[in-house]
Amino acid sequence: MTKIIAVVNQKGGVGKTTTVINLATSLAAIGQKILVIDLDPQGNASTGFGIDKNEREKSVYELMLDDRLVVDDCTYETNVEGLYLIPATMDLAAAEVELYETKNKQFCLKQKLKDNISQYDFVLIDCPPSLGMLTINAMCSSNTILIPMQCEFFALEGLSHLLKTYNEIKKALNKDIDIEGLLLTMYDPRNKLTSQVEEDVRNFLKDKVYETVIPRNVKVSEAPSHGKPVIVHDIDCAGSKAYINLAKEVIKKNNIEIK
Repeated sequence: MTKIIAVVNQKGGVGKTTTVINLATSLAAIGQKILVIDLDPQGNASTGFGIDKNEREKSVYELMLDDRLVVDDCTYETNVEGLYLIPATMDLAAAEVELYETKNKQFCLKQKLKDNISQYDFVLIDCPPSLGMLTINAMCSSNTILIPMQCEFFALEGLSHLLKTYNEIKKALNKDIDIEGLLLTMYDPRNKLTSQVEEDVRNFLKDKVYETVIPRNVKVSEAPSHGKPVIVHDIDCAGSKAYINLAKEVIKKNNIEIK
């Protein structure tokens, strides 16, 4: 059964897209077939895989708003074996407005994914840094949400807001959604605040917080400029090793046998 995970945080710059790119690549590297849906109008996940969005005729925008299109029409191969992408373009920014005028506006993406993704083991959705209609579509389509969170004070306030939205969606729109896990990113053990934030989050969400943390790492920051996931750019760096460990945790939590 395909597992759909929305990677969500309304705060920008927390490593959300980086997590989608590198978790997807790590899962593909151990034999999982992966579909990444770039649902952020900035299209950074598309760029991170070296996809030239301007050369692609169809994107997630057309998929959601054109009744004639199906998932396969908008899906492209990446340079990572077993990993496929539905890209985003700036046109997607208009979808926030257009979806409000659409019948069943919260479920446009869900209807497109229904019965059309069975060939994939995981679908990872990169959400925009907001809790607008695109993110709501992602959460209504997903089995779980994965929350990347930077280890800083204001992140705790943002987490509270995000969990409130999650609970509202679970109650009203998607009763089956769950929390896949919370991932601490840009982790710096030399910073006392990092340890305090980590302790607070682990006390609050218990085993929903991944053991793996993603360190601050230059190679992770460099990789997108090369159009590559960091584990392709430099598999031996600390960031690559962390994302490989995260993939192992995801596989274990989902009781999946590695192919």
